[in-house]
Amino acid sequence: MRCILGLVVLVAVSAWAEEKVLTVSELIERANRDAVRSPDEPYVEDDVAFDSEAERNADPCTSRGCMWPKSADGKVYVPYILSRVFSPREVAVIERGLQSFNGVSCIRFVKRTNQRDFLNIRSLNGCYSYIGRRNNGQDLSLQRSGCVYHHTVQHEVLHALGFHHEQKRSDRDQYIRIVLENVTPGMEHNFDKVSTLNQGTTYDYTSVMHYSKYAFSKNNQPTLVGIPDPSVEFGKATEMSQKDIIRLNRLYKC
Repeated sequence: MRCILGLVVLVAVSAWAEEKVLTVSELIERANRDAVRSPDEPYVEDDVAFDSEAERNADPCTSRGCMWPKSADGKVYVPYILSRVFSPREVAVIERGLQSFNGVSCIRFVKRTNQRDFLNIRSLNGCYSYIGRRNNGQDLSLQRSGCVYHHTVQHEVLHALGFHHEQKRSDRDQYIRIVLENVTPGMEHNFDKVSTLNQGTTYDYTSVMHYSKYAFSKNNQPTLVGIPDPSVEFGKATEMSQKDIIRLNRLYKC
């Protein structure tokens, strides 16, 4: 009996260790790959949620304000609800991810009381978030079986604060080359450029919002290659980079 229990523990630890070494993009891609979403879930492209497929090519921030409002004390309070399905360990990971914004910005995540707009953090089908603030409660999905990690929490929260993936930013063609022939058919839209506001910062290979060089690959060949140095590393962040933090503070005028 003792040997059997030891084997179960060893298998569990091995599975946990395997997930720990995966990058943000690998975790998200794996969690979302075969996700079958329920009818009440939003349309999701990669890990970005939209209200409908017709809206997917439009950045909602360009047509209306999508920043969370600043209070008189200079802080930006973002109310949230955390689903009761998360275990105590998962709650600790998620809340640590939320609180990590406290020491580096004016963003403060607070438990929702009666606020109209808030993040509804749930374990739905995959990892995803809307871009920026929506009206009323908005889902931010951290599926229990693959999304509850510190860097994944930060990644999805940065979406909710208004940020796109780094490899989608408007000037990316100077720093990254998209190798479409290696992309899984039907996944090409994940590499579309967006008219981003880059907050006066240069391209950031170390951003927690940057995907790995094999994202959505159909043949284990790179889909993203650095320019001018093809050997440059990216997509391996375990937490927000300094430029992620600078952009956040400049956007919200912290």
